[in-house]
Amino acid sequence: MSKGTAIGVETLHMTKRFGDFTALDDVSIKITPGSFHALLGENGAGKSTLVKCMMGFYQPTSGQMLINDREAEIRNPRDAHASGLGMVYQHFTLVPSLTAAENLVIARENAPAVIDWRKEREGLQAFLKTMPFSVALDQPVNRLAAGEKQKLELLKQLYLGRHFLILDEPTSVLTPSEADELLGMVRDLTQAGALTCLMITHKFREVTAFADVVSVLRRGAHVGGGKVSELSHDDMAAMMIGDKTLTRSADRSGEKGEAVLTLDGISASDRSGLKTIEVESLRVSAGEVVGIAGVSGNGQMELMEVLTGQRPVSRGRVNVKSEAFHGTRRQARDLKVRFLPEEPLQNASAGRMSVAENLAFRTFDLKKNGGLNGKSTRTWLDRAGMSRLAVELVDAFKVKTASIESPIASLSGGNVQRAVLARELSDEVDLLIIANPCFGLDFSAVAEIRARIMAARNAGAAVLLISEDLDEILELSDRVLVMSEGRIAYETPIATLDVGELGRHMAGHA
Repeated sequence: MSKGTAIGVETLHMTKRFGDFTALDDVSIKITPGSFHALLGENGAGKSTLVKCMMGFYQPTSGQMLINDREAEIRNPRDAHASGLGMVYQHFTLVPSLTAAENLVIARENAPAVIDWRKEREGLQAFLKTMPFSVALDQPVNRLAAGEKQKLELLKQLYLGRHFLILDEPTSVLTPSEADELLGMVRDLTQAGALTCLMITHKFREVTAFADVVSVLRRGAHVGGGKVSELSHDDMAAMMIGDKTLTRSADRSGEKGEAVLTLDGISASDRSGLKTIEVESLRVSAGEVVGIAGVSGNGQMELMEVLTGQRPVSRGRVNVKSEAFHGTRRQARDLKVRFLPEEPLQNASAGRMSVAENLAFRTFDLKKNGGLNGKSTRTWLDRAGMSRLAVELVDAFKVKTASIESPIASLSGGNVQRAVLARELSDEVDLLIIANPCFGLDFSAVAEIRARIMAARNAGAAVLLISEDLDEILELSDRVLVMSEGRIAYETPIATLDVGELGRHMAGHA
């Protein structure tokens, strides 16, 4: 790859609003040609919104973008590609059944209808000779290791003529050695002047090892940054987290009781199958909220899947009230366990079914006495009873819907969340397991849902809250645990929590 082809990009006062919500607030960032620039920020800080504006997926509400110091109008991703901008995503975009060569060729906009593979292979071999790394062109993608797939994603962008690349958490599916190899290759290309890189990451180690410059977003605003060589991990953590203050959504009441949920020696594979989640000990007692903090991709969602019976464990045991818990519907009913998973429309609802039907999922097959044995279950649906229940819950939890017969997918995100919470909290709850309950919701929905969670805790429920929103963790938790690299790395009572120390553990650098 020839020298001097790296592209510089600058955003000037870029703002993006979605209705009344400002996702990006007057952000000006300069990424100089040939630099390796890291973009840090908590979940919801505006990183994805910024790069989607840069790539033309979103149109900014105001502000502009410069490419090589000239104003550029990026109306769509095709405009971005034509200007030499490309993006490598967190998850693979390759066609698994095709070879590496086939994936490269069909990615071209000018790929011929009838492909001369002899000619194409000669062109690909010539291209690979200009690269500091290569892949096996004849190997089907589904036979490649994760690191090789990500290298191929990078090669594809370079093959297509991109000289400014956005890497969206590119190492989340890689082993540490694969991650270091990939980022080392990117750094070599930037140092040769062939490429400019903007990398979204949560990992301070990667920033320190590979990046030249870092910018930090918080709550949609650019709050700081600078040369990596002049910043410590503490400096970066402080910019990411800011001056957090502990607020309470409701008065706390009641006494902490006996342990309800216990995890002992749990081991399970992560989503990539390359790493393991190891939780040696975890306890959640009646009348407390235990918050699990951590940046995205450190095993939180795999832990949620273990607790809901969706991910098998290779060793260890999950206990609820001293009984081995496997997440079945009958067990959840018997032991009074309720779940509020992330993105409830996809994970806790049937979108095409009505609000009333979704609200009845836990009880539709039970007779009025609520019995759980075979003699107390129904053989037909009590439509009138389902409707009465739905009306009561919609009213009690302020679910805004045109009708209880409307498909639940027609509701706003906040109202889907209210509906699922209404279903899960409609009777006695001893254990409530929650993941990112307020992600993407408006302020009024957030306040109400957090108040409901606190009310369950005050009524004696044990609450495990898994959240990437640190404000939420600080507001609701009695104890805070940090999950890093698939393990519980830190624990502190909320009363003695030090935010700086928490940030260091979240970044994996205590």
